[in-house]
Amino acid sequence: MDRLARVLLEVEPLDADGHAFAVDLNRAGTPLIEIVGEPDLRSPEEASAYLRALRDVLMFLGVNDGNLEEGSFRCDANVSVRPAGQEAFGTRCEIKNVNSFRFVEKAIAYEIARQIEVVRGGGKVTQETRGWNERDARTFSLRSKEEAHDYRYFPDPDLPPLVIDEALRERTRASLPELPRSRRERYVAKLGLTPYAAGVLTAHPAIARFFEAALAAYGGEPTKLANFLQTEVLAGTSTQGLGATFPVTEAQIAELLALVDAGTISGKQAKEVYVAIAGSPRSPGDVVRERGMAVVSDEAVIEALCRRVLEANARQADAYRSGKTGLFGFFVGAVMKETKGSASPAVVNAVLKRLLDAGS
Repeated sequence: MDRLARVLLEVEPLDADGHAFAVDLNRAGTPLIEIVGEPDLRSPEEASAYLRALRDVLMFLGVNDGNLEEGSFRCDANVSVRPAGQEAFGTRCEIKNVNSFRFVEKAIAYEIARQIEVVRGGGKVTQETRGWNERDARTFSLRSKEEAHDYRYFPDPDLPPLVIDEALRERTRASLPELPRSRRERYVAKLGLTPYAAGVLTAHPAIARFFEAALAAYGGEPTKLANFLQTEVLAGTSTQGLGATFPVTEAQIAELLALVDAGTISGKQAKEVYVAIAGSPRSPGDVVRERGMAVVSDEAVIEALCRRVLEANARQADAYRSGKTGLFGFFVGAVMKETKGSASPAVVNAVLKRLLDAGS
């Protein structure tokens, strides 16, 4: 049973037509954790934010894969309304098994409006369990809700009380990994990432681990790594439950960005190299050598190229010297095109400025 994925237990036919019942044991052996919050959320948006934060925590702890569509993480929302100034809570209705953050917001918003309409019309909200119909964008009644004493709870003599002492709490607390909120705060405060980048890189535990490992291997500017991961790597990354598949390894990305830092290749060339290594074990350094992509930084070579570009575009050069300095980018682009992006941008900029200013 512990390795059972999906089993149908068939029973003998019950009638002459051969009809039989089947017991679906699809979730046999799957543990269920129910987390019950206090009634202190005041809007659909707050409820959605709470669920997102809770899902993040559970995923980073490794106890839940956060898959809403497959039912790994679902929400039962208890909703009640009360007139302004009234201290006592109103009669609640429970919306069962909502499997989407967006649906949670929509279902709660609908239920709030429905209950307000009932109260303002002089009626009374009936305590019940309701479902959410996304097609019609409304909740609907499933069954009346029993009070706690109607659930027929009774003690099981084979289940002794579970006692959790403070020492166990402290040991457990000390063993917890860094949770997403504190990790995001550290990325911003210590690594200099923007809040948005920190959020992207902590959206999934596997992505956060990849970033941390790549940063340790790279040892360079965290923001440069974060930007490259967001713009290039994550576009080809797929997550499955608590795992993820990346198009490259942490070591490949570290080596690639180190080549940029050393001036061996430009940032533009780094993207070309990335395409060449994605999905393969190839080394970025090998690709650079095979394609002869090393950056041209010899000032004499670059000056000859710059002079050729200026001579070919004499009219634009005169316009620049007459005050149209916005044309500078045009010359930089022309030189980079001549070298297929292999010239050092810093050297190109310095040489062009010197030549153009000298001709003023």
